[in-house]
Amino acid sequence: MANKKDIERRDRGQDGFRAPLVSQDERKENNFMVYLSTFVAVCGSYAFGTGVGYSSPTEAGIRRDLNLTMAQYSLFGSILTFGAMIGAIASGPMADLFGRKGALRISSAFCIGGWLAIYFAQGPMPLDIGRLANGFGMGVFSYVVPVFIAEIAPKQLRGLLTAANQLLIVTGVSVSFVVGTILHWRTMALAGLIPCGVLLLGLFIIPESPRWLAKIGKQREFDAALRKLRGEEIDVSEEAAEIRIGVGLMISQQFGGINGICFYASSIFASSGTYNIYVLNPNLTKFF
Repeated sequence: MANKKDIERRDRGQDGFRAPLVSQDERKENNFMVYLSTFVAVCGSYAFGTGVGYSSPTEAGIRRDLNLTMAQYSLFGSILTFGAMIGAIASGPMADLFGRKGALRISSAFCIGGWLAIYFAQGPMPLDIGRLANGFGMGVFSYVVPVFIAEIAPKQLRGLLTAANQLLIVTGVSVSFVVGTILHWRTMALAGLIPCGVLLLGLFIIPESPRWLAKIGKQREFDAALRKLRGEEIDVSEEAAEIRIGVGLMISQQFGGINGICFYASSIFASSGTYNIYVLNPNLTKFF
């Protein structure tokens, strides 16, 4: 039977020192830049939510001040979806060509221009142009924000941090519904500039996605970005190797077709008969 000295001897290394239960790299790990980068990115998610929630509480004020018909206001409200569709389609190529940060800058610029067009609008045309620009920016946000967060987060935090994307979207919608009952619709448009401005400023501080940098072959920038996210004293060689392997999977995922399904989910359900059955039987709440 092993005695106490035998157990202590096994716990010691060749130098005679007890091996630490937590490695030195783990003790020095610092995720501050990861959290800061996530906060900056989800400002885009919040901007997404404010755009979605804007048209409902402001309807009466806009129609009264600009003398819009119901048809004109309906176009203003629904054209956001058309812009988001264009933005979502363009988001993948934009993120690959300009980088994750570059795509976020472009979408923020579209949203800022859209909110300013709505704020200064004196008729239906500027309203629609602004709403369309907002929709485009939101479509880009819907893809780039969760991708960026997933690419910068360590695997033990990835699920938690990517969930912040949806959380901030619904928070933006809820805040718009509440604040829209108090503020004038032009003031609400100015408030929509705040998350976009925070995002633009924050992008000068946070690093680019290491996975995108590895994908385009910028090895030096890749190493610098990964060390900035994980800490200068952390050994990132193992994670760097995993990222290089995962780049091939990133390219392959675009061939899965899920984006097309999301874009036309309503048409798909309608063509399958599910939508028609549900409409004809509104009490069929347990259909699925």
